[in-house]
Amino acid sequence: MPFAGLLKALAIAGLVGLAVGAIVTPIVAPAVVSVFGFGAAGPVAGSLAAGIQSGLGSVAVGSSFAIVQSIGMGGAMPLVGLICGAAIVGVVAVIGRALVGLWQRFVL
Repeated sequence: MPFAGLLKALAIAGLVGLAVGAIVTPIVAPAVVSVFGFGAAGPVAGSLAAGIQSGLGSVAVGSSFAIVQSIGMGGAMPLVGLICGAAIVGVVAVIGRALVGLWQRFVL
């Protein structure tokens, strides 16, 4: 694949990855934070989230802990979280497409 064709393929993979990430992040984020103990009724006893909260004491409104707990309780995903999730999926898509291009060029 010529270099220009690879760049075009990487750009397409990045854009598709961004779109998929923007759709998937709000769906997946509550499940991911629940792994750390941010449950639908608050921090789960004995979890990492409960340990962090006990160290913080009173949790300030709008703090990182409060935002992650809100996501765990099914609240709205903040814009910054949506952007970060989309960017991560976009970067992974570009890396994956680049690896496929290398595989096709040097192995097949």
